[in-house]
Amino acid sequence: MPQQVSSHPQAPARRVGRALDWLNFVLADVRDGLGPYLAVYLVAVRGPQQGWNEASAGLVMTIAGVAGLLAQIPAGALIDRTRHKRLLVIAAAVAVTLGCLALPFADGFATVAATQALAGAAGAVFPPAIAALTLGLVGPRRFSRRVGRNEACNHAGNAASAALAAATAVVFGPVVVFWIMAILAGLSIVATLMIPPDAIDHVAARGLAHDAAGGGAGAPSGLRVLLANRALLTFAVLVTVFHLANAAMLPSVGQLLAHVVGKEDATSLVAGCIVAAQCVMVPVAAVVGARADAWGRKPILLAGFGVLAVRGLLYPVSDDPVWLMGVQLLDGVGAGIMGALFPVVVADLTRGTGRFNVSQGAIATAQGLGAALSTTLAGTIIVTFGYGDAFLTLGVIAVLGCLGTLFAMPETREPVGAAAAPGVTPAG
Repeated sequence: MPQQVSSHPQAPARRVGRALDWLNFVLADVRDGLGPYLAVYLVAVRGPQQGWNEASAGLVMTIAGVAGLLAQIPAGALIDRTRHKRLLVIAAAVAVTLGCLALPFADGFATVAATQALAGAAGAVFPPAIAALTLGLVGPRRFSRRVGRNEACNHAGNAASAALAAATAVVFGPVVVFWIMAILAGLSIVATLMIPPDAIDHVAARGLAHDAAGGGAGAPSGLRVLLANRALLTFAVLVTVFHLANAAMLPSVGQLLAHVVGKEDATSLVAGCIVAAQCVMVPVAAVVGARADAWGRKPILLAGFGVLAVRGLLYPVSDDPVWLMGVQLLDGVGAGIMGALFPVVVADLTRGTGRFNVSQGAIATAQGLGAALSTTLAGTIIVTFGYGDAFLTLGVIAVLGCLGTLFAMPETREPVGAAAAPGVTPAG
């Protein structure tokens, strides 16, 4: 049965745009779970006296990453099929928050790993769900620009929550991040419900044109779509390399700061690093979204890898907190570029297939694999050789990604003058 096309006049464009703005803002801190705060909490608060060091903390983060990795493709396939995308976002927000709030009460490695595995698996829902809602609300013609705005709002939300964590951790300690997350999870539910359900075009949301919807679009699995499309496969490899180089950098900086300044100030300084980077990501994501159609995807992706490589090479220069926070500003450029480009490139390469979200899930699986291996790789190098060698290794990996982008990745932007795929009326 073909899905019904939603009627956008029932939901003014301004209301839809405002709902997406608020959802991305308040969901920012929830979607990634504890992130780098987990390493600080385990190493600085629990510490060796409870059996925790950089390697064991990195292993927990790897387990969480693998759980998220295994959930990516099923989550994308479910989002492609379901009309209850808002409910999925709400359920995932609740699950992530419960997993993180249980951490202070969890004893032993297995229990801690289980709470973070729950959070990691639930977090796999957010990126494809937000991208699907966006595509279904604004249509393919406005997708690149709207994704840039989504990412800008997301980074602004991260900066705001990190600033709040930095200010309150001085008084209440590192556990304050758990309570901030709980508050933001409640607000994310309200923001999700602000999206008018009849404004979502569920045909467009899966990357399918309306003239193909009634014909029963082919249903290859996410992995088959990935393996049959050389450009999509190349992009998956590059995304893996990017996150292999990037994911462990901030947690490693947090652990280094815990050694340099002590656990009392480490959480606030990590929050400061996040605020600094997120403030840079806001304009970077907005510019990428606004100019990706004019500049093309490949040059912007090259810039992201280049900045990531420079960042890895600069961290070992000094362990002074001011220097580390200054270098962390570069994270705002690299991660801001990748966050804004990821759904845009996947949409380019899956246009008309009806498998946008399951393909996102497949590539996000590769991304999660890179991120999961990154923390274990860095933790092992830190314990064996030191922080400087770990950062240099991550920087060299980023250089390899830059070379791969230059020589193997094609431009995916739709040629100028090509007919846009039919879809919904743009809405903000």
